[in-house]
Amino acid sequence: MCRWLAYSGRPIFLDTLVSKPCHSLIHQSQSATECLAATNGDGFGLGWYGAWDEPGLFRDAMPAWNDDNLKSLTHQISSPLFFAHVRASTGTPTTRVNCHPFASGRWMFMHNGQVGGWDRIRRRLEARLSDARYHERHGSTDSEVLFLLLDADDLDADPIGAMRSVLAETRRAMIEAGVDEPLRLTAALSDGQHLHAFRYSSDDRPPSLYWRQGDDGITVVSEPIDAAHDQWTAVAPNTVLTVEPGGRVRLDDFEVEIERWVGARVALA
Repeated sequence: MCRWLAYSGRPIFLDTLVSKPCHSLIHQSQSATECLAATNGDGFGLGWYGAWDEPGLFRDAMPAWNDDNLKSLTHQISSPLFFAHVRASTGTPTTRVNCHPFASGRWMFMHNGQVGGWDRIRRRLEARLSDARYHERHGSTDSEVLFLLLDADDLDADPIGAMRSVLAETRRAMIEAGVDEPLRLTAALSDGQHLHAFRYSSDDRPPSLYWRQGDDGITVVSEPIDAAHDQWTAVAPNTVLTVEPGGRVRLDDFEVEIERWVGARVALA
């Protein structure tokens, strides 16, 4: 399991959240407390919005705790909306192209979790990518496929609905392949204006996710980055948190409906 954070609000320097707090994301790369793997040393990534519509990215396969470039960049870069991620591989290679966040146009995405039976459904999901999206496939992770399955037009029209459809399609592929393992995720998605943070699981064990409203803006994290745990609010399972321009926070149910498809398949059988 990986660890990540997302921020939206007044511009701040990235190190304010990424490295300075006592349980910062860099600290969590060695000593996470709310995931199966305490060490998240299989690469890291930053993504931020600045002068352009498209986000900037800096990713590397080195452990976050061992990269002076990361510390220097986070000390110098200021942004009103940014992502940071430290990776614990679930089997795919430790390479730069497999590090989060991922970006396409103005959209940016990062993920933590598992897609049960990925090796059994990978081919059928990759086959669902459009030619344009397939050419953007540079790595080998399930996370990148989930992002690329989000059609650009669907994202512009309804990003939450687009994510719901992709997860429903993924669950259908898992059921069709006879996969018993769950689909669990937290994920962040942004167009540079809105921030969407998802917490979902097909069973009752979704990965952890918290949020806090501070003086500068909204921070969403895999686990609290400081000692003030009582100031962080857990995002409820199967919920999407949206930070709108201006800082308004909205929490909505995020159920992934597949029962009709399953019922129809059983009837046909």
